[in-house]
Amino acid sequence: MTKKLITLLLALLLAFSLTACNGGIPAGSPEHTSALMTAEVKSDVTQAPDDSVKPTAEPTEEPTAEPTETPAAADYSSITVNETVLVDKKGVKISAKSLSNDGIFGPELKLLIENTSGKDLTVQCRNSSVNGYMIETLMSVDVANGKKANDSLTFMRSELLSCGIEAIADMEFSFHIFGTDDWNTYFDTEKIQLKTSVADTYMYEYDDSGKVIYDKNGIRIIAKGFSADASVLGPGVVVYIENNTKKDITVQTRDESVNGFIVGTYFSCEVCAGKRAVDCIVFSSTELDENDIENFETVEFSFHIFKTADWNTIDDSKPVVLNFN
Repeated sequence: MTKKLITLLLALLLAFSLTACNGGIPAGSPEHTSALMTAEVKSDVTQAPDDSVKPTAEPTEEPTAEPTETPAAADYSSITVNETVLVDKKGVKISAKSLSNDGIFGPELKLLIENTSGKDLTVQCRNSSVNGYMIETLMSVDVANGKKANDSLTFMRSELLSCGIEAIADMEFSFHIFGTDDWNTYFDTEKIQLKTSVADTYMYEYDDSGKVIYDKNGIRIIAKGFSADASVLGPGVVVYIENNTKKDITVQTRDESVNGFIVGTYFSCEVCAGKRAVDCIVFSSTELDENDIENFETVEFSFHIFKTADWNTIDDSKPVVLNFN
């Protein structure tokens, strides 16, 4: 019971932090792009357009377009999935029953979990994506031996909005199944893909607009703009990450500064092979206050990119400098 409570509390904390970080602002909205002026990259952009990396001689004018209101959450209620057996292995059977839009934190994939394994098990989700974008999920289900459980896999609505996803065409994820009492891994499933009723007609489009700040080794990173209320932990720079390699990667930042002052960040983004992500490099509001920083003029950092599976370094980038109005 204690472990289940801990898991629930961690899930709720994750949901709160994710909601705060993404704030429901779509990746291409003016709230993200209007503050970004120029980007200067030393040598880690190999295919970026010139106007994406060279600072302008004079500050650019503020956009004249009228601000748009943050759109309401997309309605996924008309989208359905067929009942499908997702897992049937070693006494564990997991079936997808339906897709619901009634979840507090986002759309929910309703699951039936049956356990005849001979031991009490806990089922969680990993490596989840929707329409090719990495999307965090909420799920942790305890199922006693010989029992069944109806539960849900929740896709965070705030992240769906940040990625501009208005219709769920496909979901990909894997299950991590372990002993409830000893936490020893029982087995991890292969990646599972589940298509919805709109999959055949859905047009996959990805918003990679912004300033290219890294383009190397099959990995692209684009700065989409500044968000003053990126997180409860502080403001941040919104980035789009594209992983065109065959390995799952993790992207972090190093040597971060704002207006010449060292300021710590909160940022670690996992991107599976062939997937994309929209995330925030969040700067500590506490450290900004300690350095009397009220406005962002220049932000500098470098990327540390490594393989998620074994932590082996892929690259440590040259410094990236972003200049803001």
